[in-house]
Amino acid sequence: MSKHCIIVSGGEYHPIPAPDSDAFIIACDRGYEYCIRSGIRPDLVIGDFDSYSGSISEDVPVLHLPCVKDDTDTMSAVRYALASGYRDLRFYCVLGGRLDHTLANLQTLCFAARQGALAAADSPDCRIYALKEGRLRLSRREGFSLSVFAAEDRCRVSLSGVKYPLKEAEITSFFPIGVSNEWTAHEAEITVSEGTLLIVESML
Repeated sequence: MSKHCIIVSGGEYHPIPAPDSDAFIIACDRGYEYCIRSGIRPDLVIGDFDSYSGSISEDVPVLHLPCVKDDTDTMSAVRYALASGYRDLRFYCVLGGRLDHTLANLQTLCFAARQGALAAADSPDCRIYALKEGRLRLSRREGFSLSVFAAEDRCRVSLSGVKYPLKEAEITSFFPIGVSNEWTAHEAEITVSEGTLLIVESML
């Protein structure tokens, strides 16, 4: 089974579900505050601390980053997780707030997927997966739509168990043909034979 890592970023706050006992938890900058608000102790804090200036418990390791850098704090956390062998990454508090950071976080999910990880971002009204040339089965969620978006210029995608199925169809990054599909079965299956796909479960 893939090692499991939770990454808490500094986007819009929402309560973080209690993690599995074997999960490794990385808080990114303000994500430390969000962990504390949710009653969670992170295993590592990473950041340049431009969005959090409070104290950090002495028993929590801290990786200080320079303010001038190419990687966001969240991207640095992903690189740390991948280098440590984690291939199942779940992100919290990466959506909402600043649009530029939300877009950066979605690109970070795609980066993780391209490194062979299963990457998913959770919020109360949305769940987003990044999938690079693979297969994903998603159980039906009542009150949610299911959408797919190309994260590269072109993706080759098959969908089954949905109202609008596809068979080796080409989806491009410049036309939103994959928005607002619906489950018609207990489970939807998404297969990506080429490219990187963003899969969005969104509350109606």
